[in-house]
Amino acid sequence: MGTDAPRTRRHRGLSLLIGLLVTVLVLAIVGAGVGWWTVQRSFPTTSGRVDAPGLTAAVVVYRDDAGVPQLVAETDHDLFFAQGYVHAQDRFWEMDFRRHVTAGRVAELFGESQVATDAFIRTLDWRGIAEQEYALLDERSRAGYDAYAEGVNAYLGERSGADLSLEYAVLGLQNPGYSPEPWTPVDSIAWLKAMAWDLRSNLGDEIDRALLATVLPPEEVARLHPDYPWGAKPTIAGGPLGAAPAASSASPVELVEPIAGTGSVATPESAPHAPADAATGDYGVALASLRAVLDGIPELLGPEGGDLGSNSWVVSGSLTESGLPLLANDPHLGPAMPSIWAQMGLHCAELRDDCGYNVAGYTFSGLPGVVIGHNERIAWGFTNLGPDVADLYLERVEGDTYELDGVMTPLSLREEVIEVAGGDPVTIAVRSTTRGPLVTDIGEDFGQVAATGAPEGADHVSLQWTALSPGTTAQAIFALNRAADWDAFRSAAALFDVPSQNLVYADVDGNIGYQAPGRIPVRRSGDGTVPLAGWTSANGWSGTIPFDQLPSVLNPPAGYIVTANNAAAGPDGPLLTVDWDLGYRAEVIDRLLRERISAGELLTADALAEIQLDTGDTNAAAFLPVIAELDLTGDAALGAALLDGWDARAEVDSAEAAYFAVFWRTLLDQMFGELPEQTRPVGGDRWFSVVGTLLGEPDAAWWTNEQSGVAGRDAMLAHALDAAWNEAEGRMGGNPDGWRWGRLHTLTLTNQSFGESGIGPIEWLFNRGPFELGGGSSIVNAIGWDATVGYGVDWVPSMRMVVDLADADASRWVNLTGASGHAFHPHYADQAPLWQRGELREWPFTIDAIQAAASETLQLRPAGQPADG
Repeated sequence: MGTDAPRTRRHRGLSLLIGLLVTVLVLAIVGAGVGWWTVQRSFPTTSGRVDAPGLTAAVVVYRDDAGVPQLVAETDHDLFFAQGYVHAQDRFWEMDFRRHVTAGRVAELFGESQVATDAFIRTLDWRGIAEQEYALLDERSRAGYDAYAEGVNAYLGERSGADLSLEYAVLGLQNPGYSPEPWTPVDSIAWLKAMAWDLRSNLGDEIDRALLATVLPPEEVARLHPDYPWGAKPTIAGGPLGAAPAASSASPVELVEPIAGTGSVATPESAPHAPADAATGDYGVALASLRAVLDGIPELLGPEGGDLGSNSWVVSGSLTESGLPLLANDPHLGPAMPSIWAQMGLHCAELRDDCGYNVAGYTFSGLPGVVIGHNERIAWGFTNLGPDVADLYLERVEGDTYELDGVMTPLSLREEVIEVAGGDPVTIAVRSTTRGPLVTDIGEDFGQVAATGAPEGADHVSLQWTALSPGTTAQAIFALNRAADWDAFRSAAALFDVPSQNLVYADVDGNIGYQAPGRIPVRRSGDGTVPLAGWTSANGWSGTIPFDQLPSVLNPPAGYIVTANNAAAGPDGPLLTVDWDLGYRAEVIDRLLRERISAGELLTADALAEIQLDTGDTNAAAFLPVIAELDLTGDAALGAALLDGWDARAEVDSAEAAYFAVFWRTLLDQMFGELPEQTRPVGGDRWFSVVGTLLGEPDAAWWTNEQSGVAGRDAMLAHALDAAWNEAEGRMGGNPDGWRWGRLHTLTLTNQSFGESGIGPIEWLFNRGPFELGGGSSIVNAIGWDATVGYGVDWVPSMRMVVDLADADASRWVNLTGASGHAFHPHYADQAPLWQRGELREWPFTIDAIQAAASETLQLRPAGQPADG
């Protein structure tokens, strides 16, 4: 027995251990089952029949094997009702979160941490402007928004809480009392303000110049903000390099109706700018703080990258294999999970007066209509025009008055109450001049400036922005969807006032064209590049540029049109901005098209798709011959040897591209690292130009870094090559054969609301990646990165499409993520690997093709309709 006791104890211990493991396993299985049930319960019904109260007739929703919905309806009302219903099925949390952002109500969801964001958006009053725009809609457009909201609410009538989306289950852990409100048409329109903010032109450059002026003389500020290289890079309406400059579309600019509240008109000669020292001292602190606030806001809309851009181009049928035009588009936006775009088709079973849509493309969840795509006759694409539509003014404020033309004038006052989850409401006071709100009322830094005083008494900053007045973009989308020819397209474009976009066009009759729309101010003084004195009505806006004077071209002699945020027309036309993208991508696209055309190649959709993926780095190409001539030793020589013979292509598996990126980031830091934090180079076209010009000035002071003991171009390049080799070894190992650009250049698709919660399991639920990528900043395959942060991807082609006007069913597309916004749904991120590899999916458009491609079919029926109805 003595020998049996220990064995019995061991058996008992083993039995206890097994019991414990079985219990844990059972709990894990139960937990997994409950978890999987919680995840799946929000997945929508996508086949069979569903009653949808509010419909007047049945609507059929076809989905292909990627879950992309195509809707077929009998009336406009039912079509947009169904669009709202299907958007809510796939993306309601995204819609709900977005409307909280645009209304300045994020603190209602996530608590006190979001009060500052809400305060800023309440100050700009995005929702208030959207309410005014809804009231101004024409009858047909208002009916479309109303029907869309009815469809969303029909879906909300079926589900609530975690049945709508997994995010509500997670939110319930922090904010258990939250329940979404019914959807309204204003919720839809307000999203356009968010997009206008995300594409808000040169406001950051304006602050950047003012901050640089605190530490640099004017000529060096100008050097760091170079002008557009007229004649060296193509313009959109002017055509390819070597073509005649674009003619001004009209004689001197005539103003439309003056903008209210801007005072009397002054001539540019009599208009005083802000004093030269007005952006110094404490005021510089205010501008730095304002820049930080501005940079932070887009993080809720989709992370903002430092390399704004998009590509679109259209090719005439005389240059294509089919004999009809081709159109390509890949807008560059901050990546988000899910993608900002939702693919969809909206089809009337029969086109007639009460059902006028047969259109497919990319939509915004929460917004009726198709933003980019094609109908049965025309196709269109967008890139950001980027005009200067926002200005800052220095203001002298005393109490609730501000100085204007020597008179203390009452500020407009408004109170906003911000509800806070888990806390007390916060009341803010919004004060505005006739130009716009005082944006420096937000935050302690601005209050300190007011307390200490600033040069010339300028203790506040106001913002004037075209999107802060009601506009017509909300009805432009419907008009664009119905347009059947060039004239109707231009009429729709005339309504597209904010944000201003480059619109490219093609139709089945063989026409191609370009139109720049938008509400673009005419300034009484200055060029919009720096803040001006707000205490005189000699500064400010006196009107806007008439639509007929904006750049436009139809069927150009070259046979193609390229837009890549480059200058829209030559320097002799109306002033749109001085802060264009400097044309690196446009130049490459133009060259690649001309090479194929010159070789006698007839272009195809595949050819355009190949151009979208081009990774040629013109910045690297400029450095390579200079580096090759340096007399180098040690690690710098190893770096130069690695780059020797490189084709300057930023491919995902390129060791040279990885090393050059590290070198470029090191060089920017060594040359410009002492600038104010908010002005340091992120990379991209502006800095390509700045440093590229300095390559021809080997003794320029910017090549000196006293802390590193380096002076002169060659010494600086050698120093950066050496330091980059050491960093590359530390990051990727000692053998360059194992280096890859994709190891550094990765994209994590991050959920807009929970993706950066700081809680690992929650981030795991909603984020996807990392994905290794090639491309780079100001490269045609524009997968950008911020050199002040690291090498991670922060700006991407948010989708890619190629439309074939000869055969709509032969068109191709891909989304960044997938059709669904539900984590763990099969279509949550299924397109991401295709996007990563540069592949496109088939895009059926005709009803026969849609039905042939359908994997699932759902019939939405009016409530009470018989099963066979």
